[in-house]
Amino acid sequence: MSRPVAESKTREVKVFLAPALVNLFPGSELQTEVKASTVGGLIDELDSRWPGMRDRLCDKSTRIRRHINIFVDGKRATVETPVDGSNTVYILTAISGG
Repeated sequence: MSRPVAESKTREVKVFLAPALVNLFPGSELQTEVKASTVGGLIDELDSRWPGMRDRLCDKSTRIRRHINIFVDGKRATVETPVDGSNTVYILTAISGG
């Protein structure tokens, strides 16, 4: 008797992108949902949908760029931060000026 295949425990995470990012990636949306278990996985999924997004969000060492802020449920996140379907993620571009 075969066993049913276990469903992935990774649930879709609601992601809000900064308008500046949406403007750079035709076809992207201000709000989307992706399956991921960490912020790094979320970034990978966004990059698979819109190639080049990872380069805008992360530096060569795979850390989040200084001018990008990613928040999970209002708390600043790193690529290692876990996410699940109960979380809301905001990816924002930093504002600077003088």
